[in-house]
Amino acid sequence: MTQSESLSYLVLPAGPVDAEALAHVHVTAWRETYQGLLPDAFLARMSEESHTRRFRHELTRPRKHELTLAAMNRFGLFGYVAGGPSRSYAEGEAEIATLYLLRAAQGHGVGRRLLTDAARVLAAQGARTLMISVLADNAHARGFYEHLGGRADPPRREPGPGGSAIMEVTYRWTDIGILAA
Repeated sequence: MTQSESLSYLVLPAGPVDAEALAHVHVTAWRETYQGLLPDAFLARMSEESHTRRFRHELTRPRKHELTLAAMNRFGLFGYVAGGPSRSYAEGEAEIATLYLLRAAQGHGVGRRLLTDAARVLAAQGARTLMISVLADNAHARGFYEHLGGRADPPRREPGPGGSAIMEVTYRWTDIGILAA
């Protein structure tokens, strides 16, 4: 993505018609981002077809206060963010479940825009705080969230692909309004 292309994009709510493009971004971004961090065999087995079915199902029957926003330009969809209430369902706490961009789109402010737009929607729905979890070894993502004011919890062990264990770090914004501003 060139600088001029990065300035010409829209962020819109995603719908079932976007399922295939979302699946492509998801699988491609995982392979670009997690090579060397997750088992190669797992990344190779990822299926755009199965992720298309999952996205289509989730976007056809969204749960209350869940959102999926897509970044797209004249070439198509190249990034997305999804979130909603936190997994713990703590009152007033929202969670970003996924935020992925194709590598070519990174570094142009699109990730920040997706995250802040999601924060605005979640805040409008009543969220006061926001969290997102990342692989502890994903230095690029960790730097991104730290730059945006996220505060890291201590790393924790979580189940990973194929029964392996991974280390994750949760970043928190105790005032979602700061991120949404």
